[in-house]
Formats: sequence, structure tokens, C-alpha cells
Amino acid sequence: MEAFVIFLSFVIFMAFGSPIGTALGIAAVLTVYWFDLGIGMLGVNFVSGIASFPLLAIPFFVLAGVILEKAGLAATIAHFFELLVGKAVGGLAMVAVLTCMFWGALSGSGPATTAAVGLILLAPMIKHGYDKHFAGAAIANASDLSIIIPPSIAFIIYGNITSVSVSALFMAGIIPGLITGAGTIIVAYLISRKRGYRGLEKRGSFKEITIALKDSIWAILAPVIILGGIYSGIFTPTEAAVVAVFYSLFIAVFIYRSVTYRDLIGIFVEATVTSSVIMFIVVFAGIFTWAASVIGIIDLAANAIIGISPNAVVMIILVNLLLLGLGMILDAISISYLIMPILIPVLAAFKIDPLWYGVIFISALAIGQATPPVGVNLFTAANLIKGDLDSVAKQAIPFVLMDVVVLIILSLVPWFSLYLPVKAGLYSP
Repeated sequence: MEAFVIFLSFVIFMAFGSPIGTALGIAAVLTVYWFDLGIGMLGVNFVSGIASFPLLAIPFFVLAGVILEKAGLAATIAHFFELLVGKAVGGLAMVAVLTCMFWGALSGSGPATTAAVGLILLAPMIKHGYDKHFAGAAIANASDLSIIIPPSIAFIIYGNITSVSVSALFMAGIIPGLITGAGTIIVAYLISRKRGYRGLEKRGSFKEITIALKDSIWAILAPVIILGGIYSGIFTPTEAAVVAVFYSLFIAVFIYRSVTYRDLIGIFVEATVTSSVIMFIVVFAGIFTWAASVIGIIDLAANAIIGISPNAVVMIILVNLLLLGLGMILDAISISYLIMPILIPVLAAFKIDPLWYGVIFISALAIGQATPPVGVNLFTAANLIKGDLDSVAKQAIPFVLMDVVVLIILSLVPWFSLYLPVKAGLYSP
């Protein structure tokens, strides 16, 4: 009965258009109050849901990303890639993917990457003959990489739930992120070749490329400093987020001089609002998970999954299908808090490495950012081009299919996820 009430409440509030975090929180509170499960524990769970040192990295990485966006670094990176590959078949589409890959390593957010890169490259792509819906789909899908390529807010959430090292998760996401990016580039190239999409009129000269590299070197150094400091043991991921803020402030104010002291107020407000939305979902999704645990849903669901098949590969495939379905209606953070508590005992039962599965899990959630009806990247891209969401989603299908192929590969071959963290000594299976 309790399970029926909590899920029915959640579905009803979602149906009436409540934000996901609100629907989760109200459903949990109603269930706890109605069945007298310990209303006094709500405050304890509220505080414990955010009183976590690893989670402190989220607002700082968000702030660093906003600063770098306002500083105009995405434009310098895009210009560098334009000079390198802009003249090739599908050149501007490949520039968009490469820029999204790099910017994702700075922002850690899919919608933020879609907005930053879209504002720069959508107009040039449309000007050079690209279908605007295809251009939006290419950028929206490439922006999925923001939660796979480190630093990633999704990996921080996963590490906080499962107690897996965030540093190891960041390292584990590098090769899968590059493979996914390569797949996206291949799709962009093949479609552009078929439709005759090209890029710039001429390739950049060696001098132009050198100047562009010099202009973008400070942006290129950002992930090197952040990730290099983490992997060398100089600082933790949370401390790295603080370093990222000071580094981004330094280059925005003193190097590029594109951000004034007056601009900082707006930057802090934007970062605060974004961080608040994320932490709001974290808190209430955590309370929902606690309530579900108290009434026994998590144990029942875990045992049901374990009982489906004794084969670990079958379990991974079935859960991937579930994640792809949930990704169409829920955000990555909510799915993490809803599903991972159920999967933790399942992974233990099947003896599946939690670090390896972390990459599989986040890669599946990344696909959900570009699948309707709640694909946040698609919404962002459609708004930028003032186009139809369905048309953008249709153009995104080949990219999503390629992402699914990569997900299958990652689900079958642990080496891609485990090689770097094990080689670096950050993790021992």
C-alpha cells in the first residue's frame, strides 16, 4: 500500500506539471506522514542529503563554467577548431562536436554546453547551408558528452551515492567520452557528406592556426590544470572545483578582460540559481529514496532484478533499457537517486565492478539528454534555432543510435572504463 501511495503521488504531481524535485519531495513527505514512518527524520535526511564534502564540488564547478562562458572562451575554442577542420566535408558540424567535447570538460553540464556552443556555431552552420534542425541536433547530442568527459556533475552524484572515488570516475570517463565523441563525429560526417554540407571556404594557414592556438591556450589549460591536479594527488575533486573558480576568474578578469567586476554579480546570481536547482533535486530525491527504503521498495526491486536472470550481461542490458526509458521523462540526477540505491546490492550480487558500471550508467543517462519528451539538450537547441522540437528530435535519431552502439560496447568491454584509473593507480578492481 505504501509503495502504491508514494508512486501514485509522484505520478500525479508530475502529471500536473510540478518540477521533478518537487514531485519527489511531496510524494515522499505525504507517504511518511500518512503511514507514520517517522516525520522527524525528514529534517535529518534533508541535512544529510547535502552535507557531503564531494557535493561541494557541484556549485564550484557550476560557477567556474558560468565564468568561462561569460568570458567568451567557447568562441576562441570554436575558432581554433574551425581553422583546423572547418573546410572539410561537414566541417562546421565536426567543429561543433569538437567544441562541445572540449567545452563539456569545462562546464560539466549538457544544457549549458548546448547553449554556449549553440550561440556561437548555429548561425554559421545555417548560413553555410546546414539544415537548422540538423545543426541543433548535432550540438544537442554532442553536448551529451558533458556528463561523460570529466569533470562531470553526474559522476560526482554517482560517487556520492555509491562511495566510489570521484577521481577514479573522472579518469574512467576519458576513453568512453572520446569514443562517444568519435562516434558523433562519424555520424555528423556521413550525414553531411550525403547532404552536401560543407564548411568554411578555406582552411586556416599555419600562422592563423598558431595565433588561434595562442588565443585559446588559457582555455585549453583549464582542464589540464583541473584534472592534472586531481590525478597527481595535489588536490581532491572538490578542491579542484575551487581551483577552477579562481583560475576562471583570473583569466576572465585579467587575461581576456571580458568580465568586469560589475558582471560578477550577474555571474554569481546565475551560478547560484543553477546550483540551487541541482541541490534542490538532490535533497528531495534523497528523501524519496529514503522513504522508498523504509517501506521496503528498494529491497523488493533489487531482489526482483536479481531474480530475472543469473547472467550479469542480461541484467546490464535490461537495466540499460530501463535507463534509456527513464531518460525520456526524468533528469539524470533524479534517475541516479531513484535507481542506484536499488542497483548497489544488484551489482554486489553479480560481482560487477561499480567503477565500470558507473561509466555505463552515466553513458546511458547522457543519451536521455537528447531524447524527447524531456531531452533538456533538445529543448535548449530548439529554443536557440526557434525551431520545432519534433524536427530536432527526428534529426537526432542517427546520433542517438550511435550512442546506443557505444553504450553496448562499454557494457561488454570493461577495459575502456578501467584501463586509465587502474594504470594511474587510482583504483584497484
